[in-house]
Amino acid sequence: MSLVKAARNLLVNCMGLEKSECLLVVGDPSTAAISRALVDAGRELGAEAVLVEMARRGHSGEEPPPAVAAAMAAAQVVICPTATSLTHTRARVEACRAGARVATMPGITEDMFFEGAVRADYQEVARLTAAVTDILSAGRIARLVKHGHELVMSLEGRQAVASTGVYRRPGESGNLPSGEAYIAPLEGSAHGRMLVDGSIAGIGLVTGPLAITFRDGHAVGFEGPDAPRLQAMLAGKPLATNLAELGVGTNPEARLRGVVLEDEKIYGTVHLALGDNAGFGGNTRAGIHIDLVITGADLYVDDRPLVLQGSLQI
Repeated sequence: MSLVKAARNLLVNCMGLEKSECLLVVGDPSTAAISRALVDAGRELGAEAVLVEMARRGHSGEEPPPAVAAAMAAAQVVICPTATSLTHTRARVEACRAGARVATMPGITEDMFFEGAVRADYQEVARLTAAVTDILSAGRIARLVKHGHELVMSLEGRQAVASTGVYRRPGESGNLPSGEAYIAPLEGSAHGRMLVDGSIAGIGLVTGPLAITFRDGHAVGFEGPDAPRLQAMLAGKPLATNLAELGVGTNPEARLRGVVLEDEKIYGTVHLALGDNAGFGGNTRAGIHIDLVITGADLYVDDRPLVLQGSLQI
């Protein structure tokens, strides 16, 4: 299958792109071939497809230039194949408020266009994601356990988000490929210690287990071979250590490959994120959002098991 054909399938099946709609593709130099394929596929489908290439952002959560943000808000469908994530930016939020359907693809590779998470049965992914989303939204306390480490946080008053990979209604958004349910824990509530053994956004596969200690909702201690790199990414940003997100992967086809876009979607994995959560129900604007993927953990919501050793309990 060619890149254009794969792009066409995504635009039709996931975004519901229609003839004469305005499609905006926001890329950077790292994703030039994929961006071009999306534009070509959009034009084949009769859309008014526009490509905007910006300089690569320094980290996930960094805002695009104002002109790009304005273009996002003016389009009906927005696809963002970029090296770092625009998911948790004001630009993405404002585009959705204006009625755009937005799919972000941080770290996307040509291989991921054809294999892995993108090949899932998205009707089944949507079913699993909705079930997990309901449980997280109804929960008050979440408890994450792995290898003797335990992290506890409050979910009270927060609504989870379903990222199903299908965004056909105005204002809907999420990743492509997708398959996760996630929520912003209550600021200041997280305490305990957790072990990250999968991958870290902006770093890739961990080179060894990373232990993070949380106190009063913030990461206050890091131990492991990747700790210095992660701490350097967080340095100089006072709110970057905020525990921003708790998420659960729901895509049975996703693979662990060092690209968080796919890693965090793996069925039965749990991920945390540090930094910004203002775009999905939290109160923290940190200007950075770093996902941390954990495999084989147990997750309890109000003492009910939601994930046990990589298997969803729904």
